[in-house]
Amino acid sequence: MDTIAAIATSAGVGSIAIIRVSGPNALALAHKLSHKETFTPRVATLCFLHDHLNEAIDQALVIYFKAPYSFTAEDVVEFQCHGGSVVAGLVLETLIHHGARLANPGEFSKRAFLNGRIDLSEAEAIAALIETKSADAAKMLTRQLKGELRNFVLHVREQLIEILAFVEVNIDYAEEDLPLDMIEKIKNKLDLLAQELFKTYESSQRRQGLMQGFKIAIVGKPNVGKSSLLNTLLSYDRAIISDIAGTTRDTIEEELRIGTHLARIVDTAGIRQAHDVIEKIGIERSIAAIEESEIVIALFDNSKECDHEDEEMLALLQNYADSKQILMVLNKIDLPNQFDTKHLGTDFIALSCQNDSYELTQKLQRILDQTAVEDSIMLTSTRQIEAVKKAYENVQSSYARLGEGELELFAFHINEAITSISSITTAFERDEILEKMFSSFCLGK
Repeated sequence: MDTIAAIATSAGVGSIAIIRVSGPNALALAHKLSHKETFTPRVATLCFLHDHLNEAIDQALVIYFKAPYSFTAEDVVEFQCHGGSVVAGLVLETLIHHGARLANPGEFSKRAFLNGRIDLSEAEAIAALIETKSADAAKMLTRQLKGELRNFVLHVREQLIEILAFVEVNIDYAEEDLPLDMIEKIKNKLDLLAQELFKTYESSQRRQGLMQGFKIAIVGKPNVGKSSLLNTLLSYDRAIISDIAGTTRDTIEEELRIGTHLARIVDTAGIRQAHDVIEKIGIERSIAAIEESEIVIALFDNSKECDHEDEEMLALLQNYADSKQILMVLNKIDLPNQFDTKHLGTDFIALSCQNDSYELTQKLQRILDQTAVEDSIMLTSTRQIEAVKKAYENVQSSYARLGEGELELFAFHINEAITSISSITTAFERDEILEKMFSSFCLGK
């Protein structure tokens, strides 16, 4: 295994820059650059660093992490020099000159995984934690770093392996006396597993906005005040406003912090029967924005009667009633009432974009807060979500095969479920089935 090196802190001017080295020659490189003969593991040592010409380039702290007590489980040395691109670059160049290799993106985490220091779920949590834009997401990712997702995966694998071992005993040793209620017990286990997997999948799908920011779409027919609402929420004039219907011809997307959450709010083109090609494209993008958003703000005009365009909007929203959080908002309440609110139901928000949006903002924050505190495992990547989805689908398929007595096909689907759920953390080892089979049933073979 070669020795790798990289600057571990972000580019730019700062008080400190950290250069990390990992591999068998890490300590030797520390000796070479510092001219120090010894380093006490995990103790910061202040010393001068020298380039390949033995000229001093900085006074820095050097910390040695002896294998296997480091992030990568290899010898690791961290050079904490003065910040800025020049000094850190000189240290890195010197390390490479003396035999280190520039690390590939993510290679330190990859080595930590290959050396058993972290599993795949923890590696993904590290990557996501660096990129996260939400305080709640950071807390959830930290829980994943502490092993919450790993424990969930181990629990599901344990249950599936036990079920598979039980059925394979029945296939291979049919002459043995087995409990008469075996099938019913397995079905009960499968029911509980299916519920647990689906809950985790569905909840994680709904909360993906915690990672990159929830998406909120503002929709409505032309001239109901969508752009005015966007400007009010942002507290500055981002969108052009006029009394001419159809002023907004395309979607406008901006970031907005609501409480501790980052949201991406989208002002859409008015949805109505298109009058030209460009407007048609804008309306298609508006519908796409609804489909991509977790929350939809449906805006209606208090000063106008509910017309066929409003009715078409309500019909369109009905298609998303079960999959989206839809907020009905009646705008322009500072004008004489013409809109029949029976079309909006009882749970709607009345406001004037020209004045304030406090009630709407509070409602959005309550929704986002509630989403963030759900007491369930949070999958943090598309790969993890797909793995749980496949595991759930195979558990469902196995249930049907079991009811039909097709035990070989049942075992196939359980194996597929084990493979899928295991891919979140580690590879599945079939030897675990053999251990379960012999330890649980005492076959004496």
